[in-house]
Amino acid sequence: MAAELHDYLTFLARSVRRAFQGSWRYYAWMTFLTLVVLVGLNAYARQVVGGLSVTGMSDQVSWGAYIANFTYLVGIAAAAVMLVIPAYIYKNEAVHQVVLLGELLAVAALVMCLLFVTVDLGRPDRFWHMIPLLGRFNWPISMLAWDVIALNGYLVLNAHVAGYLIYTRWKGEKPNPRWYLPFVFLSIGWAVSIHTVTAFLYVGLGGRPFWNSAIVAPRFLASAFAAGPGLIVITLQLVRRLWGFDVRDEALMLLRRIITVAMLINLFLLGAEVFTEFYTDSRHVAAAHYLFFGLGGAGKLVPWIWLAIAMNLVATVLLMSPKTRTLRWLNLACVLAIVGIWVEKGMGLIVPGFVPSPLGEVVEYAPTLNETLVSMGIWAFGALLYTLMLRVAVPVVLGTMRRAAPPVSPPAGETTP
Repeated sequence: MAAELHDYLTFLARSVRRAFQGSWRYYAWMTFLTLVVLVGLNAYARQVVGGLSVTGMSDQVSWGAYIANFTYLVGIAAAAVMLVIPAYIYKNEAVHQVVLLGELLAVAALVMCLLFVTVDLGRPDRFWHMIPLLGRFNWPISMLAWDVIALNGYLVLNAHVAGYLIYTRWKGEKPNPRWYLPFVFLSIGWAVSIHTVTAFLYVGLGGRPFWNSAIVAPRFLASAFAAGPGLIVITLQLVRRLWGFDVRDEALMLLRRIITVAMLINLFLLGAEVFTEFYTDSRHVAAAHYLFFGLGGAGKLVPWIWLAIAMNLVATVLLMSPKTRTLRWLNLACVLAIVGIWVEKGMGLIVPGFVPSPLGEVVEYAPTLNETLVSMGIWAFGALLYTLMLRVAVPVVLGTMRRAAPPVSPPAGETTP
């Protein structure tokens, strides 16, 4: 027991030391992220003092950029399953080499999810009510309670699997399947549940007809399995270029096929939703009319949603065309999908649910500078956390950081983010 504790503390000490080693590019990148985090923290401090009045939210539109980012990042976290399934079920060796990086991305995304929920609270000191056995958790009645369980459970699963695999490789031992495979298979179903439960949060609000549709949950999953793998594709190429990690083109092309199918399903479900809303022309079409065409002279989201749809269409064409099956076109398609789905699934989903209000008021929403700075700070913190995890995980996987030898300094020619 004492020897195991010594090994664990040694691993932590070497990991911390490794996190502070790197080229000037690494220091520049981490310094930049730290500064953005501090700016975001300062903006959040102003929000705590002044309340949510410093945001663009109002009595009519009570959810905004924070919940939009939260919803989007839940999908990014769930997308890790697109690496887990081919790696552990279909034994795809090319994907198995990089599945750990996807699980670490899920951890960073889930941490950002929890931070966005926290900053959205008007009274963060009452967060303890969400802790089971301490606060008024209201489980199993509350869908919010289910969401808390789903997100934190998925975070624990991914953190355990990734942490166990990294630690055993650092020790030079073969991982015991009993300590991680059951959790891997459990995470597959759990990944679907986190976005399904999040969708049910909106679907269950009967007074918001824009969300009150059974198709919301499938749309959430389809968009998640497009944007998430798109971000993973970009990340894997950066890790390959900067650290020399073994990322095969075969794994990237598999992710390309997954993104293509998901994009097609997402566009089909969007078309079905638009047809249902506008063909029936019921009184509940007002929110959709506001989103796509404007309502009563208000239409801040109209150019954004059409731009998002255009980006999704172009990305799908690029992914399907046999003439664009190169990494350059794949990267362009992934960027278009990542941004397009953020707009469509973020602001294009959250804000129209409140416009018009149940009383028929048309009150528009736009994030303030303070909200933007807080959001940027959380995204920067997620990038900082992911970089630190990669900084430890990559040398362990490559074999340059082991228990039997002192940590190896980065080669002179190494380039790091």
